[in-house]
Amino acid sequence: MQAPDTASGGQEPQDTIIVVEDDPDIVEILRLYLGSSGYRFLSAGDGERGLDVLRKSDVSLALVDLMMPSMNGFDFIKEARSFTDIPIIIVSARNQPSDKVLGLDLGADGYVTKPFDPTEVLAYVRAALRRYRQGMAAEHDGGESAATGEKNVLSAGDLELDLDTLVLRKRGNVMPLTASELKILHKMMSAPGHVFTKAQLYEAISGSSYGGAESIMMHVSNIRSKIEDDPGKPAHIKTVRGLGYRFDE
Repeated sequence: MQAPDTASGGQEPQDTIIVVEDDPDIVEILRLYLGSSGYRFLSAGDGERGLDVLRKSDVSLALVDLMMPSMNGFDFIKEARSFTDIPIIIVSARNQPSDKVLGLDLGADGYVTKPFDPTEVLAYVRAALRRYRQGMAAEHDGGESAATGEKNVLSAGDLELDLDTLVLRKRGNVMPLTASELKILHKMMSAPGHVFTKAQLYEAISGSSYGGAESIMMHVSNIRSKIEDDPGKPAHIKTVRGLGYRFDE
C-alpha cells in the first residue's frame, strides 16, 4: 500500500489519534496513513494502557480493536466513556451485528470491519472529528442561550430533550438513554414529520451510511420501550414501511 502524500482536509493541527490495538502490523499501517494525513499518533497494545494514555494525554479520537489481551475493546469503551466524550471508532475483525450493536450502545461512534481500506478509516476519522466539533460548538451556543435565560430544549408532547445537558425527560422524569439512542432521538426530534432512512440514522451515530440497518432497528426498539406509553402502538416514532422512521410530536 502507498500512503497518501498530503493531508485531505478536515483535521486541525492539534488532532492526536490513539490506536488501541495489539497487532503491530495494523498499528504500523494506521501510523503511516494517519501520520501522512497530518495527525499526531499514539498507540497502546491493550485497553488498560490505552486508558492510561487517554487520562494523561490530549487525545482527539481513539481507534480501538475489540479482541485484545488484558482488557478488551468493549471494556475499554465502557471505562473511557466514564471520563471522556471524544469520538471512539471500533476497528475489529468481529463482524456480527450483535458486536456492532453492543459497541455502539457502549458509546462507540463508528465501526470498521477488518480487513479494512486505510482510506476508509481516514474518512471515518475526519467525519467523527467534524461532528464532534460541531457538537462542541452547539454546546457553546447552548451555554450562551442559558446565560441569557433561554431554554435550549426540544419538546414533543410529554417529552423534553434538554440540548444543554443531553437529558431526556418524560412527564418530568429522566429517561435513561445510551449515547447512540440520544443521537438518533436528537436527529428525529429536530425534524418532526421528516422520514429518516435507516442509513441516515446510522450515519448520525457512526459517520457512515453503509450498513447498520440491524443496529438501527434495535436502537429504535429500545428507544420506543423507554419513551412510548405503548411501544407496540408508538405515538412518537412511527415506522414508514419501505422507507424508515418518522417522529411525530
